[in-house]
Amino acid sequence: MGKDEQREEISSPSNSQKLNHHVVALDVEVPQTLHEVGTDSWFQVGVVLSTGINSAYALGYAGTIMVPLGWTGGVIGLVLSTLISLYASTLMAKIHEYGGKRHIRYRDLAGFMYGRTAYIIVWACQYANLFLINIGFIILGGQALKAFYVLFEDDDRMKLAYFIAIAGLACVLFAIAVPTMSSLRIWLVISSVFSLIYLTVAFVLALRDGINAPPRDYSIPGSKINRFFTTVGAAANLVFVFNTGMIPEIQATVRAPVVDNMLKALYFQFSLGSVPVHAVTYVGYWAYGSSSSSYLLNNVSGPVWVKALANITAFLQAIIALHIFACPTYEYLDTKYEIKGSAIAIRNLAFRALVRGGYLALTTFLSALLPFLGDFMSLTGAISTFPLTFILPNHMYIIAMKKKLSSLQKSWHLLNVVFFSVVASAALVAAFRLIAVDSKNYHTFADL
Repeated sequence: MGKDEQREEISSPSNSQKLNHHVVALDVEVPQTLHEVGTDSWFQVGVVLSTGINSAYALGYAGTIMVPLGWTGGVIGLVLSTLISLYASTLMAKIHEYGGKRHIRYRDLAGFMYGRTAYIIVWACQYANLFLINIGFIILGGQALKAFYVLFEDDDRMKLAYFIAIAGLACVLFAIAVPTMSSLRIWLVISSVFSLIYLTVAFVLALRDGINAPPRDYSIPGSKINRFFTTVGAAANLVFVFNTGMIPEIQATVRAPVVDNMLKALYFQFSLGSVPVHAVTYVGYWAYGSSSSSYLLNNVSGPVWVKALANITAFLQAIIALHIFACPTYEYLDTKYEIKGSAIAIRNLAFRALVRGGYLALTTFLSALLPFLGDFMSLTGAISTFPLTFILPNHMYIIAMKKKLSSLQKSWHLLNVVFFSVVASAALVAAFRLIAVDSKNYHTFADL
């Protein structure tokens, strides 16, 4: 089958990829997929991106970023991470249609540019990134549910592992009910409302505690060697805050003009969308200093019903946010096994229950086994977020734009590649050390 025939088949109304007519008009080849391509507005994509960064993870940055870095390092680091992440994400967005093809998967773009080996490496790196992020979301969901429970029943009968199991089951049910990322639609509105609730509650209660509290200790805890490793680990957390490692997959859902609309979505994410993260992080650290928790709602004091509302919305939002980061895995499996047709067909429901349920069962087990959220954030940032967000985009941009870049611009991008490679290597060592230390201090299935 020739390329023209392939494009005609892909754009056919009977095909499950409901491509926007503008995409076909641009004569850009779209790879085979059974998920929707080119159907969503830039605003919906911007909300998807903002949902990711304003997830319940945002409740942990006062403890995992500000505590090991202090005021100066934490504020400067978070602001720089915002700007650098925006810059790197726009580089990735601009080469989405490189070579006359729409690269709807990160690994496809890598394979197109570098060959088969790079395709495999990037695929492994990206799925490691998404898998670790999903582990973190289930840990978060379990922590939020346990915090909700403790408000009413302060006993030792229900351990964190039990709540993580409940969170995992909720994620399985959601994965069965929502087939694709584009199907989220109304759930994105609900997710935004949930985020607004728990972030507002955390901000207001922390602000009140900070006003009424005695002077706090803002010194960076630990010995010199421990401070060094926690500082490097916090650098990995900084890049984790704003980056998904799946820009091509998210950009695949946006309507034409693809690059312009994705840039609008990114500008939304890194302007209005990033305000809650910064606000909660700074206020949380200001209120509690070096005693800030990796789950801020464990620090705050206030009416029980208010804290209960914040915790239950954090739990529910973690389920929706996890689905976003699991969608590339689901897309691969659905396309490979040709899961098409009605989402509520018995075969399709059974497939999602079995395959997605199995994937999330493994994720839930590992979450309960080693529930060290801050460590997983550091490991994720080091092992995959650095390469996918900063190293590869800079090098790919050089290849894609080599005829348009001056020698100075090429040198700038190469400097970024070298610098972030060094930082990623150091962060990886620090992350493994943190996990090793915590594994000695806590037993498996720890009730943190």
